[in-house]
Amino acid sequence: MNYSKLINIGFGNMVLSNRIIAVISPESAPIKRLIQDARDKGLLVDATYGRRTRAVIITDSRHVILSSLQPETVANRMSVKDNSESDYSNE
Repeated sequence: MNYSKLINIGFGNMVLSNRIIAVISPESAPIKRLIQDARDKGLLVDATYGRRTRAVIITDSRHVILSSLQPETVANRMSVKDNSESDYSNE
């Protein structure tokens, strides 16, 4: 069975881990253009609550999610295995 894990991206906001394609830093010009394009198309989700954007999350649905967490923090939260996930691996 395929179970999805919810990843906390800050301020109680969650994203399904199996929908995330990339977690990247927002500093480069191509990423800034990607954010603007997503805003223009209505595919931008700003989960920073007015704080500085530190991570840009790209999903398989082409949504772009802005988070105030560091990309490494989001990645670490994705890679942490919880007990419930390992319990289902034997089924």
